[in-house]
Amino acid sequence: MAASDARSLRVLYPGSFDPIHLGHLDVVEQARELFGEVIVAVMYNFAKSSGRFDVDERVRLIEAATRHLDGVHVEKHTGLAIHAAQAAGADFVVKGLRTPGDFEIEQQMAQMNHSVARTRTVFLPCRPDLGFVSSRFVREIADYGGDVSHLVPSVVAAALMAPTIESAQD
Repeated sequence: MAASDARSLRVLYPGSFDPIHLGHLDVVEQARELFGEVIVAVMYNFAKSSGRFDVDERVRLIEAATRHLDGVHVEKHTGLAIHAAQAAGADFVVKGLRTPGDFEIEQQMAQMNHSVARTRTVFLPCRPDLGFVSSRFVREIADYGGDVSHLVPSVVAAALMAPTIESAQD
């Protein structure tokens, strides 16, 4: 396949993105460069709590953080990521890797998805200087008033610093 052909593919990058951080953004940028069109799928489960940001806020933050990238779209999905990929007409699922542990988990999921829906998964490692960043740690640091501006897009840093309704009532 010629390089120009690869840039006309559509891929789905699923995750909870609560919140999106610079490691996620790096994977989105790599996927955009390699494939062309990227659907960032904010996955959620009605049965679970919404997390730090509700789903619509996560979508808004990701849209703002990826505004500079043509061909990147954000959608919200519930259920299985493989079903979201089928609904989006994705050629591949993209998963970011930070650590060897990520690979072990993601490889098993990729093999299961392929056995169920014949959709292949492409693994993209994030830049080495971002391999330690996780949404969970970003939330925890921000909850204790720490500076996370070097870990997340500026729009996310601002949202994390904004007072919540609960903290305003304390």
